[in-house]
Amino acid sequence: MLSAAQQEQYQRDGFLVIPGFKSPDDIAALRAGAAHIVDAFDPGAASGIFTTKDQERKADEYFLRSDNTIRCFFEEEAFDPDGQLRQPKELSINKIGHAMHDLDPAFRAFSADPRLQQVAHDLGLAQPQVWQSMYIFKQPGIGGEVRWHQDATYFETDPISVTTFWFALEDATLDNGCLWAEPGGHRTPLRERFVRHGDDIRMEKLDATPWPDDSTAVPLECKAGALVCFHGLLPHYSAPNRSPVSRHAYTLHVTDGRTAYSPQNWIQRGESFPVRGFL
Repeated sequence: MLSAAQQEQYQRDGFLVIPGFKSPDDIAALRAGAAHIVDAFDPGAASGIFTTKDQERKADEYFLRSDNTIRCFFEEEAFDPDGQLRQPKELSINKIGHAMHDLDPAFRAFSADPRLQQVAHDLGLAQPQVWQSMYIFKQPGIGGEVRWHQDATYFETDPISVTTFWFALEDATLDNGCLWAEPGGHRTPLRERFVRHGDDIRMEKLDATPWPDDSTAVPLECKAGALVCFHGLLPHYSAPNRSPVSRHAYTLHVTDGRTAYSPQNWIQRGESFPVRGFL
């Protein structure tokens, strides 16, 4: 499916933007599925606030038990000093995670796309295995920053194979917090590793290579329907959204079944709930 030029670009830059990959109808169906999950979500029964600034401290039981189910997480700025939501819950959710691609019909239909199987093969994933899905809202005004990181931090394999499939469900712009990435940054070392032993988690520092800045990073602005693929070692980031416009996106994290998936990764699957591919 990918041209030779696209494959060469991915190898060079560590990312590839494919415009118009998903149709408006595909996007509408997924957004309706997300709205249904949020409608059924009881804020009083949840404690999840999503942050990448201090993940060890914030990753509580609610987060850890979201590995193989579906849970909603609030924006950090969703609550007032008294702990009350500042606005309706549908404008307060940061993301939904992390197994919608297997458990929810709308998300399964969006993710089980033969074209994704072909793209994965063209990017070098001979046996794609989808471990995680996230629906990201990037809410107007309070959409949180996602600090510089590499996705291989959370999905270590030997050799590293994790690849991210990021779908723009709305236009992603500089104003509403589009992705930023460092071209060629996938050739830098893995800097951190998120390790889980039962309910004990920690972030291990592996390498002191500094994160990129505006002098080397580029914004990945794209229209709704675009698919952005990027290598697990690619440093990437998104700024807070202070605009009046949301930036919905959907992501899948995929490894190659030929590689050894670390038993210390925070998401594991067993015989009763095996990891699956796109098909």
